[in-house]
Parts: sequence; C-alpha cells; structure tokens
Amino acid sequence: MTTLPAKLQAVRARIADAARLCGRDAAAIRLLAVSKTWPAAALRELAAAGQKAFGESYVQEAVGKIDELRDLDIEWHFIGALQANKTRLVAESFDWVHSVDSLRIAQRLAAQRPATMPELSVCLQVNISGEASKAGATPSAVPALAQAVAALPRLRLRGLMAIPEANSDFAAQRSSFRRLRELSQRLQADGLALDSLSMGMSHDLEAAIAEGATLLRVGTAIFGERR
Repeated sequence: MTTLPAKLQAVRARIADAARLCGRDAAAIRLLAVSKTWPAAALRELAAAGQKAFGESYVQEAVGKIDELRDLDIEWHFIGALQANKTRLVAESFDWVHSVDSLRIAQRLAAQRPATMPELSVCLQVNISGEASKAGATPSAVPALAQAVAALPRLRLRGLMAIPEANSDFAAQRSSFRRLRELSQRLQADGLALDSLSMGMSHDLEAAIAEGATLLRVGTAIFGERR
C-alpha cells in the first residue's frame, strides 16, 4: 500500500511538473492538504513529511484536531461552508478562511477574531460557474464585497477561491480558472492588495497552476477517497 508521505511526494512532483510546463516557479504554489474526515494521526504523519498547511471543512471535527496537534507547527485553513453560528470557533482557531461569501460572515469573523492573534487571512469564495448548488458570491457582486471586507479590522483579504463545475476537459478547466484570475486582476487594478488564488484540486490542479493558482486544495490524491 502506498504510504501517505509517498502520495504527498507524488502530488508535489505533479505540481513541479505543471509549474515547469507553464514557466512558473513551483515555490510560489502552496499545497493545502485537505484533511477533513481524516484522523489527527494521518495529519501528524504528513507533518513529519514536511506538510504544513491543512484544510478542514467541519468545524467541530477540526477544532478537535487543532487541540490534539498543538505541538506541531501547522497552518489551519477553513475551506467549508461557514454558518453564522460557527464563526466564533473558526475566528478563534484558524489561520485562514477560504469560504467567505457574504459581508455578514466577514463582519462576524472580524468581530470575533481575538486581538491577541494575528489578522485572519480570508479569501472570498466565488461561484465562478454559476451553479445553483454551489456556494459563493456571484462574480458581479465580488468587487463591492471585496472592498467592504478589505476595510474590516482583524481580517486580511488575501484573494479569491472557487470550486468550478467539474469537467474532465483541460481547456474547459483552464477557462473556469482563467475567469477567477481575471476577476482577481480587476480587483488588484482597483487597489486591493491580493496575493492568493485558491483554486485547483486533485483532478484539475495542472489547469489551475497554468492559470496562476497559488493555493491548491488537494485531498483525494493524498489521502485517498474520503471516509
């Protein structure tokens, strides 16, 4: 059976190959291991292999792992749908939130982020494919939302996140990611200091890298099928 560190190394090799093909520096692309539903022991094994950033979607489960792994230098990213009644736990426990899609959620995170902690890094989730079943702000709503979130205390707006409609065609994958990149560039032109594009998963990370991804959210290719 392939070990977790070996799978991690295989994903890193994919990232390096994809970056080389499009003339990017692989060091500018961060790998986020999506560890939701996996036990703390699996995260500890990957941390020993050099993986630092982990993504969680279920607040209560994540907080338990955070408590159990406090002896490790781990950067915790919340990537799931965020309900208003869970914002305090997220604000008090995580380093990043990728799934902010409303000003109300951002305001709650800002109000509940402890003053003793660094600013909470946030990405705005964009429904880039316009799917009714997907969370995220519409692209047309993002510019006003981004300006409002950037003005909030205790938060640092870092960039945009999207989960495009699943597609096995490489050109179609690139098209979705390109729309997110172009939206980010428009926001930067409006004066927002964005440095992050959270896009690309196990099945489409090469297309995301080709379109400028800086944060890849990879679960299945590292851990296997979700429990």
